[in-house]
Amino acid sequence: MKEYLKSFGILTEGEIDSFEQLLVTKKIKKGEFFIQEGKISQEVAFIASGFFRSYYYNSNEEEVTYCFTFSNSFITAYSSFLSQTATSENIQALTDVELYSISRDKILQLEQSSTNWLKFFKLIAEQEYINLEKRIFMLQTESAEKRYEDLLTNHPQLLQLIPLHYLSSYLGITPRHLSRIRKLLQN
Repeated sequence: MKEYLKSFGILTEGEIDSFEQLLVTKKIKKGEFFIQEGKISQEVAFIASGFFRSYYYNSNEEEVTYCFTFSNSFITAYSSFLSQTATSENIQALTDVELYSISRDKILQLEQSSTNWLKFFKLIAEQEYINLEKRIFMLQTESAEKRYEDLLTNHPQLLQLIPLHYLSSYLGITPRHLSRIRKLLQN
């Protein structure tokens, strides 16, 4: 995690060391939740190992997977964390996960302590917004085949590690349609 924080070129060694002292190590078993629908997000975590899927229930009470988050990434129910309102999302471990967690109160203290932290958190927020925008545009403008090909190119690990019904939900298609696309692309 220290290397990840250094890679942004914003924080000093001392700030990173102070940050590490505030972290709490947690382990989440496969199938357990980092946060569930109806709860208010009070922490941000850095994933040291493992990965999560984020999903919500649509109006038909079907699960819709909208995000996978892998190691060397921060995770939280972001809008709940910011607004301190109940989240609609569920963040579930797809493997055993080890993470380093920091409370919202401690993050607010960091923001008060240095403008570097404000810059860092602003940059993280901007990256999250850009990722969300890319995802929305992809779902609205690309065919299912193109979305799958992009996944093959940009995130091949998803195809190895994630059950097909979660992948199909993430791509916005049925498992049957995903099977057809996979067969078509293999020929």
